[in-house]
Amino acid sequence: MTDLEMNPPEGDQAQRPAAIRTYVAIGDSLTEGLDDLAPDGEYRGFADRLAEHLSASAPGFRYANLAVRGRRMRHIFGDQLEQTLDHKPDLVTVHAGGNDVLRPNTDLDDLAAQFETGVQRLRDAGIRVVILSGHDTGWIPVLRVYRGRIAVFSMHLRAIAERTASDVVDLWSMGALNDPRAWSVDRLHFNAEGHRVVAARIAELLGDPMGPRETWSRPWDTPPERLPRILRRRENWRWAREHLVPWISRRAMGRSSGDGRRPKRPEPVELAPDRSGAPDDARPPRAPGRERSEGRAPGAESRTRPAVGDREPYSGRG
Repeated sequence: MTDLEMNPPEGDQAQRPAAIRTYVAIGDSLTEGLDDLAPDGEYRGFADRLAEHLSASAPGFRYANLAVRGRRMRHIFGDQLEQTLDHKPDLVTVHAGGNDVLRPNTDLDDLAAQFETGVQRLRDAGIRVVILSGHDTGWIPVLRVYRGRIAVFSMHLRAIAERTASDVVDLWSMGALNDPRAWSVDRLHFNAEGHRVVAARIAELLGDPMGPRETWSRPWDTPPERLPRILRRRENWRWAREHLVPWISRRAMGRSSGDGRRPKRPEPVELAPDRSGAPDDARPPRAPGRERSEGRAPGAESRTRPAVGDREPYSGRG
């Protein structure tokens, strides 16, 4: 556990929850919910999980999710921002800029200025804003070369949060997100566990926790399983062939997996709270630390996965 997780900044502890009747999520693939499939086959993700949690204590609660995989800053603080302002929500979560940060010719200072302009417009409208920073990619082969750029942009986001009086969830500081068990088999998108961790962190910041602090700071009781070097090397080659190369190919052709897609929840719709009293994602208990099924990499989900060409890599990006 990091120092920040054990000793959060003042103001992040025991906040009195404000009334949240309408919540709009904007962003890219992380906010859309890749790679967290619901039973109906649709992507769920941290935003849906957070909305479901908040709706339980707010009759008439409404939720919209405008995020689309692959979206860049100009889209998120363009059409998505304008639609959000029209909806007049009480709360907005923002994850933006990741798909721009991965482009070496993107000026991070200019990108941060665009981000701040968008957030300030939301704040000027009286909307509470929660900013999500980039996460640490140091543990991911190949993607670790972007670590410095993601870190710089994340520091920009923390500064923007302070200047605009917004909240920030620092994904970089969350040790649980450096664990393969929080990631799908593509190592580029959170799996259900990763999205649950992020949702719980935001809920606690809002003053409406999903459970004890360990829900997001220490979701597993055991350290991750570490494969022998030869197996890790084999997994890395397989991952690069199945997930990294298709992403690079799309970039080279100027395409995005989000081309032609529309938001999954374009309008704020009332959510019916779950009155059953059952815990979130109730499922049979598993043995501690048993995240690996035979023949699958850590973090892989036991479900049918979408085609590789349908997904947009994520590493603090879309």
